[in-house]
Amino acid sequence: MKLDRRIKTALDETRLLLLGSQVLFGFLLESVFQNAFETLSIFSQYLICAALALMVLSLGCLIAPSMQHRIVEAGQSTARLEEATTSLAEWGLVPFLASLGLALFIVFERIFGEVAGATAGTVSAALTGFFWFGFAWLIGKRGRQLMEEVAPTPLSTKIEQMLTEARVIIPGCQALLGFQLIAMLTHAFDELPFDAKIMHAAGLCLVAIAMIFLMTPAALHREAFGGNDSETFLRLGSGFIIAASLPLALGISADVYVVFLKVTHATAVSVAASAALLLAMLLLWYLYPIWLRANRA
Repeated sequence: MKLDRRIKTALDETRLLLLGSQVLFGFLLESVFQNAFETLSIFSQYLICAALALMVLSLGCLIAPSMQHRIVEAGQSTARLEEATTSLAEWGLVPFLASLGLALFIVFERIFGEVAGATAGTVSAALTGFFWFGFAWLIGKRGRQLMEEVAPTPLSTKIEQMLTEARVIIPGCQALLGFQLIAMLTHAFDELPFDAKIMHAAGLCLVAIAMIFLMTPAALHREAFGGNDSETFLRLGSGFIIAASLPLALGISADVYVVFLKVTHATAVSVAASAALLLAMLLLWYLYPIWLRANRA
């Protein structure tokens, strides 16, 4: 399989992982606004914060390959990008696995007690770990051709991969935007401090901007370029994808603040958690790719 095709396959696989993660991400965000949230034990309420932080790290790792492709490689297919995509997907699955186990503990503990919750969480994490990591280890890694291919990536392939990367990132926007809109119609939201409501509204606007940016390349391709390949369209589309990730990161961190404040009632803890996760996303999506590009230059 040629390198261009392997990169496209890797991006499609990352998109599949993100589609799986958006349900859990949405549940963790929305759970604090449900009526039954107050019936959870204090321990389970704090576990929601931990599981949410883990899911943000997972999303950060899964979106990072697309940002490296745009910023570092400028849409060119490279063996380094393929290896980075594989590594980041593996790292992204680790917090995903842990977050899934914590989420199952939370819901089972509420209905059936701590023992049943711990059993459900542990078994699910063990099964997930086996099928995501252990099964691959048993099969064994197959040798792959890692030689750098000198042939430039065709323009049509670059555009196809760029549109795929927009589809990779947009599931995170879907889950977050849906939660933000629904949360504002709940009684629990009415009870939030006014500053938390402002933060949530700001996050909603930021995620809406990210969604608009991510959908713009598809609209431009149809309306302005008639579906034809163009270097101008590639540059514009890449710019919108790179730009969209910043308001998405800010929107996620804004709602991390809201969720942590709802659970902990501590502003300092909420600000620290929000800032730390924002820094992690900016590091994965912008700072590290820019550093790689500068070193390559």
